[in-house]
Amino acid sequence: MSGECQSPCCPGTTAEFFFKCGAHPTSDEETSVALNLITANSRGITCITCMDVRSPVLVFQCTHRHVICLDCFYLYCVTRLNDRQFVPDPQLGYSLPCVAGCPDSLVKELHHFRILGEEQYDRYQQYGAEECVLRMGGVLCPRPGCGAGLLPEPHQRKVTCEGGDGLGCGLVFCRDCKEEYHESECIPLASGAATQAYRVDEKAAEQARWEASSKETIKNTTKPCPRCHVPVEKNG
Repeated sequence: MSGECQSPCCPGTTAEFFFKCGAHPTSDEETSVALNLITANSRGITCITCMDVRSPVLVFQCTHRHVICLDCFYLYCVTRLNDRQFVPDPQLGYSLPCVAGCPDSLVKELHHFRILGEEQYDRYQQYGAEECVLRMGGVLCPRPGCGAGLLPEPHQRKVTCEGGDGLGCGLVFCRDCKEEYHESECIPLASGAATQAYRVDEKAAEQARWEASSKETIKNTTKPCPRCHVPVEKNG
């Protein structure tokens, strides 16, 4: 397909498109990935967040199949990213659940977060790597602009951000309070306000169900056959 690339300094005039079904298995060798949660809003479902009817939408894998438009999904992801509230799952990696907090609803195909754009996706990958370091018992350098991942000994309080190969900044800091290293006890800091959960209106969540919409449509446009009770289209 011909076109004009919008990336700066790119002279490309052609593009390749790959079409795959949502059930297509993904492997590490794939050059394109099927984003199986994103679909055309053929049922006219309202977004669980803004309550507008938009297309395409993302349908979460929770039991209610809640629907969210891509603009609201972007805002949901960036908000969680800013608060570092993505969920580190041992099998899936760094992911998010349904915006309504439904159980067992983590996004399994992490390439869905590519729709955040290059800058935000880079942050997503960076925070995911940092979370991995923390879960391994490591620490992150507290100096602004550094943030190098370090793996000191389990009971080592004095930590040096090694400057070898340009990866560290050389800061020597306290593992407990993340301030410059000191022999005295750490000074407790005032705790900030607790992070609020992402709020979803109950009525909006009720209306944003993918499967419920089709059942409601069948109910409103059909009536049971008097003989066999199978739903048939209403006449007028």
